[in-house]
Amino acid sequence: MKDTHDTEFIRDFTVSVDRLWKAVTRPEELVQWFGPEGVRLESCDMDFTRTGPWVCVMIGRESGNIFKVSGQVTSVRAPDERGTGSVGFTWACHDDMDRRGDESHVSFTVTATERGSRLTLSHRDLPTLEEAQSHTRGWLATLPKLERYLGQ
Repeated sequence: MKDTHDTEFIRDFTVSVDRLWKAVTRPEELVQWFGPEGVRLESCDMDFTRTGPWVCVMIGRESGNIFKVSGQVTSVRAPDERGTGSVGFTWACHDDMDRRGDESHVSFTVTATERGSRLTLSHRDLPTLEEAQSHTRGWLATLPKLERYLGQ
């Protein structure tokens, strides 16, 4: 069995579960914040309200480097009466020849809190420590955009 690496991020928001859920699943909202600081979305076909394929192409504003990621939305569980919902999807980066690399798994879990809602972002099954560190930097540069988008 191959060793894999996981990373997890938890952020609390002073918005309702419904508001946070929409921000992390609806295509028109995802494009407002998805991707690390310093990139712009070239194209994005991400609908995390349903299972099926997704793809996103980002371009570095200064470098011009192209970053393409794609996968399959594998599960969608809208928030229940307790205020918990989750979406899971596969994730793979493409190389310069548009070949998909190793596949990993991401989940966004939304839960109700006393003051609003919580997002738990898990990125699992990363094949190397270097990839886990790189994705950690990417998510840490993405989550502040979500915070700003939600007015936090």
